[in-house]
Amino acid sequence: MKNLVKSCLQSVQLGTPQMFKGVAIVPLTARKDGTCQYRSLGEALTRSDIAITEVSESGSVPELLVVNRGDRPVLLIDGEELAGAKQNRVLNTSILLKEMSETRIPVSCTEQGRWSPVSKVFSESGNVMAYKTRSRKTRSVHSSLESSGNHRSDQGEVWRGISELQSKTGTHSPTSAMNDVFKAHAQDLKRCDEIFNSVPNQVGFIAFIGGVPAGLDIVSLKGMYTKLHSKLVRSYALDGLFDAKDQPLDPDSVVRQAKTFLDEIGSTDEQEFTSIGYGQDHRLRGKGLGGTALVHKNEIIHAAIFRFDKPEQRESPRL
Repeated sequence: MKNLVKSCLQSVQLGTPQMFKGVAIVPLTARKDGTCQYRSLGEALTRSDIAITEVSESGSVPELLVVNRGDRPVLLIDGEELAGAKQNRVLNTSILLKEMSETRIPVSCTEQGRWSPVSKVFSESGNVMAYKTRSRKTRSVHSSLESSGNHRSDQGEVWRGISELQSKTGTHSPTSAMNDVFKAHAQDLKRCDEIFNSVPNQVGFIAFIGGVPAGLDIVSLKGMYTKLHSKLVRSYALDGLFDAKDQPLDPDSVVRQAKTFLDEIGSTDEQEFTSIGYGQDHRLRGKGLGGTALVHKNEIIHAAIFRFDKPEQRESPRL
């Protein structure tokens, strides 16, 4: 796996940094696409290929049921938010759903103050969990995999992260919903969409907050990345607009740090776990950073790797 990660990262090219209010995005481009073909969550929902529901009438906070009626796998991204049913949730890990399948998926709650149905099925909220909470969730899922083999998060830590996000952004939500924070700052995020444009052949990016690498997201298909670009960038931008000082960034310094960050990722230790759908779930850990890579047929379908904002605490996950 380490060789595969290194090979993937060595094959991408760094683009010109795009910068706004202390946030920088360095595009990652590739010459070739991967061979595995799949649909995004948004595509599958639009085509009515998949239906996502509570696992039963009573529901279960850490699990949802997905039925894929389509003839192609569907990629669900770590941190991608689902809205509706009894409460909004996010994916605990990236999953490549098998075609014509019924799957229970591990999730975390992003709406603490609601447990009553607003719809029978879930829809796409358009959000990926804000970077800081997403990185902490990813780390707690890794600990859960090590201790029990389950993709469970520290739900209490997720709620604390959303509470911190609401506090620093000055957002009130009657149900403590992460989605309400994104809605409250829609204009700021729209401005980010205008500045952080996707570029030809882009498959991912490295995000900087306050002049420091915060994380990386990359997928195997250029067309798929274009569909995911805005929601992935917004994940970092929402935190970055409030955490980073509005100060000039040196593009040359950003590129140098991006190269160093890629080298650090290439030196991480990794563990392999069973994935929910196709492929294997590989977890990476290094000094002050870590993440996940979904691998199928020797291809990295999606990888998300973060610089942790807090020292790692090896605790048992709480539901």
